[in-house]
Amino acid sequence: MKRFLTVLFIILSFVPAVSAQGKSETVHTQEIFAMDTYMSVKCYGKEAEEACMAAEREIQRLDSLLSTGKEDSEVSKINRTGSAVLSGDLKTLMEMSLEVWEKTSGAFDVTVYPLVELWGFSSKEFRVPGKEEIKETLKITGSDKLSYDRESGKLVLGDSQKLDFGGIAKGYTSMKLKEVFSSFDIDGAIVSLGGNVQTYGAKPDGSPWRCGIQDPFSSSGQSVIAAIEADNLAVITSGSYERFFTGEDGKTYHHIIDPSTGYPAESDLVSVTIISKNGAEADALSTACFVMGMEKAVKLWQDSGRKYEMILITKDGTLHITGGLKDSFQTNSKFEIIY
Repeated sequence: MKRFLTVLFIILSFVPAVSAQGKSETVHTQEIFAMDTYMSVKCYGKEAEEACMAAEREIQRLDSLLSTGKEDSEVSKINRTGSAVLSGDLKTLMEMSLEVWEKTSGAFDVTVYPLVELWGFSSKEFRVPGKEEIKETLKITGSDKLSYDRESGKLVLGDSQKLDFGGIAKGYTSMKLKEVFSSFDIDGAIVSLGGNVQTYGAKPDGSPWRCGIQDPFSSSGQSVIAAIEADNLAVITSGSYERFFTGEDGKTYHHIIDPSTGYPAESDLVSVTIISKNGAEADALSTACFVMGMEKAVKLWQDSGRKYEMILITKDGTLHITGGLKDSFQTNSKFEIIY
C-alpha cells in the first residue's frame, strides 16, 4: 500500500508537455462554463486543439439538451408538456436512470426536481420548506409514477412531475467526450467537469493519470485527502460539502436530496467517489450511495459484482476503499479496505 506526503492539486497534477522520448508534445486546454459549473478539457497530441474545440461543442450540445435552467432545452420542454417520444441521448439517459433507480431502490431518482426547487437549489434562493410542503411534494415525485415504453421511447410524466438529469449528466458527458476524442489524432486527454474527472489515453511521459480526491473536511476546499491512479476511467465524487446553505435555524442543509424523505440525505457518509469505465453510471451511483449510507453502498457494490471501485469517507474521517484500488491508492489518512 502506497502512502504519500506531498500535496497534490485538487483535481490533477498535470505534467509538462513532454513525451517519454523527450519530444515536445502539442497540448491545448479549453476552459468552459456549462451545466452550471466550470469545466476544463486538456488534450495532448497532434490534433489537441481540434479535439478540445470538438469537446466544447459536445458539452454545449448536451447542456442545451439537458439543462433545467434553460427554458428552450429538451428537458425543460418535457417538463412543461409532461410527455415526449425520446430518442438518442435522452432515451439512453432515461433508460440508464431507470436502471439505477431500480438497482438502488429509489435512492437515485430523476423525478426529484420538484424537491430541488422547493429547497431553492435550482434558483439559489435557498429556504427550509415546511413539513407539509415536503409531504405534498413527495406525492408527485418517484419514477414509479411516470410511464415509459422502452420500445417506442414514449415517456409520460405523472401529474406535476419534472425531470432533472443533473445527477447523471456530467458522467454521461464524460462518456460522450471519449467518443469525441477517438475521432482525433491525440495521445491523451484529461477532463474536469465540475470536479468529475475523466481520463483518456496516455499521459505524455507514459506515467499513469493521477487524480486527487477532495478533502471533505477542508474549510478552504483546496486540499486533497487521497489520490488514485486512473487510466481511461471516470472518477466521480458526490459530497455534502459541494453545495449547501445555512438555514435560519443555524443548521446546514446540503443539495443531495433523499428521494424517500424529501430532505437532504442524512447518512454516515460525507463523500462518495465512484471509479468506473462507465461515467454515467458512476455519476448516478455516487449520488445514490451517498443517500444509502455506508452499509447499503457496500452491499450494492458486492451485489453488482464489484464492477466498479469506491472510496467512501465516513463522518469520523475514515476512508473505506474497495479492494481493486489497493495498489493505486495513496493517502496519509486512516483507511480500511472493503472486500
